[in-house]
Amino acid sequence: MLVLSILEIVGFGIGGFLISFLCNGLLLRFSRSLGIRNKNDVTIRWSNESKPSLGGISFFIVFVFSAIGYSIVYYEINIFHKIEYIGLFVGGCIAFLMGLADDAYNTQPLGKLFIQISCGIILIATRTEIELFHNHWIDGVVTVLWVIIVMNSLNMLDNMDGITATAVLFILLSCLVGGWIISGFNVNVWTISLIAIIGSIIGFLYFNLHPAKIFMGDAGSQFIGFFVAFFGVKFLWNVSSLTETSSWASVIITLIAFTPAAADTLTVVINRLKKGTSPMVGGKDHTTHHLVYAGFNDKQVWIVFFVIGLFSFILSVIMINLIHLGIILPISFFALYFIFVFSYLYRNTIKFPQKKQD
Repeated sequence: MLVLSILEIVGFGIGGFLISFLCNGLLLRFSRSLGIRNKNDVTIRWSNESKPSLGGISFFIVFVFSAIGYSIVYYEINIFHKIEYIGLFVGGCIAFLMGLADDAYNTQPLGKLFIQISCGIILIATRTEIELFHNHWIDGVVTVLWVIIVMNSLNMLDNMDGITATAVLFILLSCLVGGWIISGFNVNVWTISLIAIIGSIIGFLYFNLHPAKIFMGDAGSQFIGFFVAFFGVKFLWNVSSLTETSSWASVIITLIAFTPAAADTLTVVINRLKKGTSPMVGGKDHTTHHLVYAGFNDKQVWIVFFVIGLFSFILSVIMINLIHLGIILPISFFALYFIFVFSYLYRNTIKFPQKKQD
């Protein structure tokens, strides 16, 4: 039984990778002007070349195929009888369509915000909610804010080749392994969804690593942002409710797992507020960009974020395991890791400011 479960998981992972690889290859081959970015926004995006922003479509296709595949393999289980999965599926569809519309028509920010709020409300309505204050209304507001922050944070981080996909890869691995630690190794719709999307991200990275041939686009960042927000709630934020420990331990676990995105977003928001500019307006002032100003090349910047993501994954899994074993005392100590990463990246933006010609 264990061997069969492992084979099923590997099969869905390889399937996700192959579908993503083939989709991105085909999209890249047949895209002429559809999804081309950077025609008029070279002052905002890092790359000065026009490239198709269709990579995120493969994430959604893999997600849908994983649902179909799971329903075929486990035909006796109706996944749409799970209210939480309905929330993931409906919210994921809405987020993807909103991102796709933005790629095609550059939708208004308020419209995007409305959709993001709607995605958060869908999670609450389908019983996926952050259990921090143990008050339905307060936790509901926190959940909606969480969805908005993650969807925008990953969209903002998608500013250089391979960065967002790599950060997401390690976050989802934290969710997957963390879930297995708390609930035991098993094959269910959550495991299959995570494995399939992890495979799709690896397939996408083949085309997105520097020099990138294809971008994720808003369709990708919005869908994957919602997907990550959902599993962040299920396997990181609410790990304390599954182990009857302090809710604030989950805050630290989530912060560590999301270190690459959280450190970048926090740095950008602080610096832009100090300058009196809107945090929501794009620019070449992200932590990734300032690493280039410091002398790193694009590939080295990706390596830096890969290492940060890898350590974030390892530390978050260690923390979840400590909680599972009932060892709570050292948990807060791990917060020093986020403080160190944030301090390094933030100090770098001060020491190596944005060049005027950029």
